[in-house]
Amino acid sequence: MTNPKLEVLTPQNSQLIFIDQQPQMAFGVQSIDRQTLKNNVVGLAKAAKIFDVPVTITTVESESFSGYTYPELLAVFPDAPVLERTSMNSWDDQKVRDSLAANGRKKVVVSGLWTEVCNNTFALSAMLEGDYEIYMVADASGGTSLAAHDWSMQRMVQAGVVPVTWQQVLLEWQRDWARRDSYDGVMNVVRDHSGAYGMGVDYAYTMVHGAPEREAHGPVLAPVPAGKTPAVAE
Repeated sequence: MTNPKLEVLTPQNSQLIFIDQQPQMAFGVQSIDRQTLKNNVVGLAKAAKIFDVPVTITTVESESFSGYTYPELLAVFPDAPVLERTSMNSWDDQKVRDSLAANGRKKVVVSGLWTEVCNNTFALSAMLEGDYEIYMVADASGGTSLAAHDWSMQRMVQAGVVPVTWQQVLLEWQRDWARRDSYDGVMNVVRDHSGAYGMGVDYAYTMVHGAPEREAHGPVLAPVPAGKTPAVAE
């Protein structure tokens, strides 16, 4: 294959790294709504869990500055080691290089903070020195301003990084709705993390296909005009 980037992402050819998804780093993000950012990060993590895609989680200066990784992210991978660093560039830490190498996949999907610092330096270094292909998840990463994020994305794209979004990665891994072993898991991620699209899935399942509601709840009480006495069930 003359251009390996023409090969779509699959659960077998890719791995995922989360870089510095920590609260102090998120406090500085201005390129995307921070709650949306966390939603997208956790959705991406759940997607990797469904497809058994290898994941590396790395942090910088957790106890002295940046805080601990989002608990919602750690809950998806409760047994995964967290690789602590001092360098802003994850490639400078041998543990990170070893984790990527052990996974044995050249396509590396990246979600990190900040785009213009930690993502940028890692991407360029991993491509130059590790011969990796980098797929930067633009909406599961954030910069200190929209300009900082956008211009950094452009710099990386010019260097050969492939820009993607988290839901694009999820659906590229799924590829075919006939793949029933992952179908339900993907739909659950969509319902919880894909906004209006997820709401539409719930609506279609219940109102069009007659599926039961996902969550059990108390009795539904019929409307009662004001001043009337509610009927008592026998």
